[in-house]
Amino acid sequence: MTTAPPQEQRRLLDLQALDTSLARLAHQRRTLPVLATLAELEGRGEDLHRAQVEAKTLAADTRRELTKAESDVEQVRARAARHQATLDSGKGLSRELVALQSELGQLADRQAVLEEIQLEVMERLEAAEARVAELDAQERAVAADVERHTAERDAAFAEIDAETGRIRAERDELAARLDAELLDLYEYARSRTGGLGVVALRGHRTEGAQIDFSLSELAAIDAAAPDEVLVSEEHGYVLVRLEADATSGRA
Repeated sequence: MTTAPPQEQRRLLDLQALDTSLARLAHQRRTLPVLATLAELEGRGEDLHRAQVEAKTLAADTRRELTKAESDVEQVRARAARHQATLDSGKGLSRELVALQSELGQLADRQAVLEEIQLEVMERLEAAEARVAELDAQERAVAADVERHTAERDAAFAEIDAETGRIRAERDELAARLDAELLDLYEYARSRTGGLGVVALRGHRTEGAQIDFSLSELAAIDAAAPDEVLVSEEHGYVLVRLEADATSGRA
């Protein structure tokens, strides 16, 4: 059986209040709304990056396609220019000149087809490059949002961490003044219950957690000496007795 002066037992309520504050701050740090915003922005950034890679690949492929189309047009133009120069010189046999004239017509038709292809590729390249520019603007906007929200997160973290440090120092100072056996009992109760180690008891009524005592437990509570440390049989909480009519029983 663990024993401790009533005043020492009541200090567990102060310790529990500090531990509860630390748990609240830890939960607050994990669940800051800005964290969800940053996660959403990260996902958006990844989607944009993938889209940008695809858009740049398409633009590069289309640019190569345009280079080939321009080369095809230039080859036809050069051949037509040579034939035209030969015709203009008037040199050569008449049948050769007639053949050149016929081929010039064919080259003109071919050039018109190739220029249509070139124009269509240019339009696709313009659209692809516009898409790249649009995605680049979106990526910059997302990056700016990430930077802004990261600063907001870091400021919130700094505030929470400072408060956590202050409370933890107060908690450590209080724990160091407690009886080691009493502290171990409290820590063991917290480990079993997930954080709540001590519950205030006024008469037969608990505060901080609802506990329904059996008749035998109530009898044991009534019969316990003031320095006896009570523990809930069913829940494992340390029970700290306070005066039933007191407004504040902490020391």
